[in-house]
Amino acid sequence: QVQLVESGGGLVAAGGSRRLSCAVRGIVVELLDMAWYRQDPGKQRELVAELSSGVINYADSVKGRFTISKDNVKNTFFLEMNSLKPEDTAVYYCKVVKRWNSRDYWGQGTQVTVSS
Repeated sequence: QVQLVESGGGLVAAGGSRRLSCAVRGIVVELLDMAWYRQDPGKQRELVAELSSGVINYADSVKGRFTISKDNVKNTFFLEMNSLKPEDTAVYYCKVVKRWNSRDYWGQGTQVTVSS
């Protein structure tokens, strides 16, 4: 059974940094595509960053500030967030996709609140 366990959310002042982690259990990350999404109440969930078959993409709103990465030894992937803005406030979700059958799995979500 694949499980994703997120951590790292919290309250941060504007201009600050935060690193989110997504620990993957039940499958090795080398076999997966991975992504981070976020959702504000009343809004659609939006893609923030993805690492798919070695290619990295970012939403325009986070380019140059956020970095997605992974640690194969720890079987974990990360979202490093710098120069945070109040509009980055949201619940952040990690997601992985099995490359061979496109089955996806989601983390439980972690709240990031950026104070102005």
